[in-house]
This record gives sequence, C-alpha cells and structure tokens, in this order.
Amino acid sequence: YIIECGAGYYNNIGGLNFCFGGFMSGHSKWSTIKRKKGALDAKRGKIFTNIIREIITSTRISGKDPSSNPRLRLAIDEAKANNMPKENIERAIKKGAGELEGETYEEIIYEGYGPAGVALLIEVLTDNRNRTVSEVRYALSRHGGSLGESGCVMWMFNKKGVIGFDAAAYPEDKVMEVALDAGAEDIKTEEDEVLVYADVKDFESVKAAFEAKGMKEKFSEISYIPQTNIELKGKEADQMIRLMDALEEIEGIQNIHANFDIQEEQA
Repeated sequence: YIIECGAGYYNNIGGLNFCFGGFMSGHSKWSTIKRKKGALDAKRGKIFTNIIREIITSTRISGKDPSSNPRLRLAIDEAKANNMPKENIERAIKKGAGELEGETYEEIIYEGYGPAGVALLIEVLTDNRNRTVSEVRYALSRHGGSLGESGCVMWMFNKKGVIGFDAAAYPEDKVMEVALDAGAEDIKTEEDEVLVYADVKDFESVKAAFEAKGMKEKFSEISYIPQTNIELKGKEADQMIRLMDALEEIEGIQNIHANFDIQEEQA
C-alpha cells in the first residue's frame, strides 16, 4: 500500500517500508490500456515505422555503436521485442549513419490539453513539421482538446526509465531485491505488472542488473511520468480514448504521455 510521508510516499513491500520521492503516480495508463486491447499487435506496421525512425535518429545523433549509444540500444531492444527482422534494423542503422540514403527526422515534443484539462506530451519524429502540427491540432480540437505553448504542461511530468516485469513470473519482493541494490528509485505493482522506476542516468545500469540475474523484462522505456492523475469517467473517458486513438494514427507520433486515469471497465 502507499501512504504519504512528507515530500514522498512510503511503499510497503514485503513488510518493509521504503520512502521514495513523491513524483510517482503510476505508469503510462495509455500503455496499459493498449496492451489490454491488443492494439499493439493491430498496429504492428506503425510500430515498425516508429522504431525505424527512432533507430535512424538515434544513430544520426550519437553514432551506430549500440555499446556507446544507449538510446540506439533501447531502440534495437524494442525492435527485437517486436520481432523486427534483423536486416530492417541494420538498414535503419546504415541510413542513420549516412551509409545509405535515408530520411532526416526532426524531434519535437508538442504540449497540450485533452478533455477535463488532461495534460498531454506528444513526442514526434517528423520529416514535415507543418503537416504534423496541423494534424495534431486538428485531432485535439476535434476531441475536446487544444494545443498549448511550449512548457505549459512539461512541468507536470518527470522523465524516468521504466522497466516492467510480469508479476506472475517475478513477484514484487523478488524484483525489489535486485532493484534496490541496482539503484532504482521506486517499485510499484499495477495489476499484472511489477514496474521499476529509475533515474534516466541510472536506467542502463538498472536494466543490466536484472539481465545479470537472468530476469527477462516485459518491456522497458524512457517515459514521462505524471506527478498527479485526473480520473476520467463517462463521456470524458470515452472522449479521451478517442483522442488518444486519433493521435496515434498520425504519422510521426512516437509516444503520447498523459496524466489521466480511467477505470478498467471504461477502457
């Protein structure tokens, strides 16, 4: 259970209390909803496109050696987790390194609001800024949201590394043992997943600690974690899900982070 402890929270795990910073309000609700709906499999083609863009961009910025480029290493891990063919990965790396002709993508984070004032961070890799911003603005306005100025909601989120484990395979106390020694900041169980949160600078070392123990993660990502969530019900919840679906259809959108919470029966 969670109880307040001044600037943070006590997390009672295995009968022991650990006080962590107060920023954690949960993993990306939309990620959880998508996995439950099977939407990731339904949109595998778009997933491949997004991963390729990320591989190209991370290679262009920091080089083609995954051992010295954590962002590229994470993108390759995601590609493998989604069963992307090895030749596709290698071709994307070559494009990013300039060894093959390829596209150049601009990194943008759009900030805005959804129904009921939900805060949105929309990560984009686009080759056409004007087209993308127009499509984002249209999707937001159509579904009860609006595009905001830079910085309008970023302060509501903390950028963290998140590693997820299947709770049935790795109970919370087992994950806790490794996470604390590795320097993780927080651990939380949400339904059937045990989530480990780490500072971005410690993310790779925390991941490596679990790998050294032979513990296979369900997913890992760098995410923006909301400090607080807005609970949506009824029409607002339905509207929010339609907005998220519409945004995910836009070419170039890589990730969407939002501070809403929806009960499972609404999703």
